[in-house]
Amino acid sequence: MVGCGLQPSRHTGERTISEIRRADVVFVLADPFAIDWVHSLNPNTRNLSEYYDDQRDRRDSYRDMEQALLDEVRAGSLVCAVFYGHPGVFAQVPHTAMRQARAEGFETRMEPGISAEACLYADLGMDPGHRGVQSIEATRFLVFKYALNPSSLLLLWQVALAGSLDCTGFTARPDRLQVLVDKLGRFYPPDSEGILYEAAWLPIEDFRAERLALSELPSAELHPHTTLVIPPVHEAERDERWITALEALD
Repeated sequence: MVGCGLQPSRHTGERTISEIRRADVVFVLADPFAIDWVHSLNPNTRNLSEYYDDQRDRRDSYRDMEQALLDEVRAGSLVCAVFYGHPGVFAQVPHTAMRQARAEGFETRMEPGISAEACLYADLGMDPGHRGVQSIEATRFLVFKYALNPSSLLLLWQVALAGSLDCTGFTARPDRLQVLVDKLGRFYPPDSEGILYEAAWLPIEDFRAERLALSELPSAELHPHTTLVIPPVHEAERDERWITALEALD
């Protein structure tokens, strides 16, 4: 499993390129430009996006992708699967397929790639080590109980698909987004600022960093790859109990 980054011709390392070239068969899930680039390295390239359908549960598509990879592995092929960004970040297929392959006695390895999160920190000038970071898929945030910390950075991934319990479609729904805003309102004032972030996929593109109030989210233009970034709204409170405990050690 390898990652081609967000801009394959610029983000891909030599080891990833070598794995693509030497594979018997290559599977790829990325944008059309990345697919063409991978095909130029290895003509025996298959497009995993063909398993997607707007009316189909994405979990079924993922299972079919995993099956396609494993069928080739079981047939004795040296398989390389290429995923946009980092193959292990917000990517179900690589992890599930690798676990199954290992369970069947096959060797697996993952080569990291430059993820959208890595691009986000660079483009927005944010350091996750400064205030800490909470990174959650938007629908998962809605479905499960999370205690957000507004003194640290929050990243909500796939915000356009927030609330899609049936995992179908790729279009944002304002009513579901309003539910997201309502839940965020438990932790953030409604006029808190968010940033709609999209990494650049082409060298000639610029990244998107559109600032808006959280209350404006339901009417915003969103895409499947849009990330909602909410900067810290206040400083973290000093924990005097543990500061005192540490000072007592000196």
